[in-house]
Order: sequence, then C-alpha cells, then structure tokens
Amino acid sequence: MTDDARLAASLVTEAAGLAARMRSETDLRIAQKTSISDIVTSADTAAERHIVETLAAVRPEDGILGEEGAAAEGTSGRRWIIDPVDGTYNFASGSDYWCSAIALVDGDELVLGAVAHASTGDVYVGGPKYPTTVNGAPAGPMPDLPLAGISAATYLHPPRLREPEIADAFARAASLPATLRMLGSGSMDLVGVATGLLGCWFQHSVATWDWLPGAALVAGVGGATRQVDVGSVTWSVAGPPTAVEEVVSALGSEA
Repeated sequence: MTDDARLAASLVTEAAGLAARMRSETDLRIAQKTSISDIVTSADTAAERHIVETLAAVRPEDGILGEEGAAAEGTSGRRWIIDPVDGTYNFASGSDYWCSAIALVDGDELVLGAVAHASTGDVYVGGPKYPTTVNGAPAGPMPDLPLAGISAATYLHPPRLREPEIADAFARAASLPATLRMLGSGSMDLVGVATGLLGCWFQHSVATWDWLPGAALVAGVGGATRQVDVGSVTWSVAGPPTAVEEVVSALGSEA
C-alpha cells in the first residue's frame, strides 16, 4: 500500500470500530436531518471527529469535507471526503449493512477510496490508479457484462416517486436489469459492485461522500463510473462498462 492507502484503511477501520462500540455499549442519540429516514447519530459525529482529529495531526496540509459538517481548506490541493457511518438508518435500526468510508481527491482527480465493514472486519481500498484490494488481496478484475444478466442496486426515497423527472428516469433504468436491490448504503452497494456481489449501481442526487469512496473501488477493478445529467437531476452510475452505458442510455442522458 501507499502511505495514503494505509492511512485511509486505518481511518475507516478505526471509525467503523468506534461506531460499532458506541452502538453496542451506549444509548445512541438520534436526530432527524431532512426526513424520517435521513438521520444522524452520536456515533456518526464521534467517528467523524476521530477521523478529522487524526488527519489534522498527520495530514495538516490537506483539506477535509465530512458529511456531518467537518470542513477545512488545505494548502496541498488535496481533500479527504469523509462518511463516518454510511447507512445510518440501517445502523440505528440494528442492521449490519453499514460502513465507514473515505475518499482522497487531488484537485478534481479521484485518487483512492477506502471502506470498512464493521460486521465482517473487511477493509476495501482502491482507486483509478490503485488496484482494489480486500484485506490486502486483489479484488478484480471486473468482467464486462450486459445489464440484462446482472442485478442493479439503487435507492430512491419514496416521496421522490411523486416527481416525474426522477420517477420516469428511474423506471426506465429499473426495468432493464435481472433484478433490483435496495439496501440502504451507497458505499456498501459499491463495494458489492466492485467485488461481484452486486452487478451495477445507479442513484440520483448522490452526495460526494456517498459516491467517491465506492466509485474509487469500482474504478480499481476496471469498472466504469459515470455521472450524467438528466434534466435537472444528476445520476451516478457504476459497474461493468457495458451495463453502465445501458443504464445511462435508459435514464435518458444526452451525455
């Protein structure tokens, strides 16, 4: 591993471990953000604080952007994108389908991502120029497969089905894969795509911290990652190159 990859793996491992301990040993404080399913817990904020404090000590020149509000401008041109607990609704509900995730960007270039799944102890690290590994072992390469023969993981808040611009595009793409999975953690879904447990992934209006860590892992096994505008909505798509192009076409993008 490079020094950055080792650091990223260590950060997400520690954050996931801290969150898991807090869930089992303390009474979580839970607050609603934008909807009943969009929540934050005291474990989210504690895990983000731990990552931020570590980065401030070992990478003081780098910038920081965290889901729970952490933000700092650096001097190096690099920035760490932090999702301390991805799948917080799952986490707070007792599910194990959640993780801690981080990405490193240099300007507009995605360098690498790392994801730690607390339940299994597995740690995934990879990027466009860094072959994805699972606990240090190679994860790829990804076979190029058509959409009709694979699953697609996705997510859509039920109220957004009332918006034709989103609902119509979603329906076009969702009608094509062999089956759909809606599991509630974008980074975990993208881990599944990178490791072959899931076929591909698409979702609209994805936050940077929900996209970049997993997109890096998919890129690290030779998969395709695209962000395309359909009307006023940006969709993020990842998976085998052929399947990604089929999803993009179905969504109606002119890109």
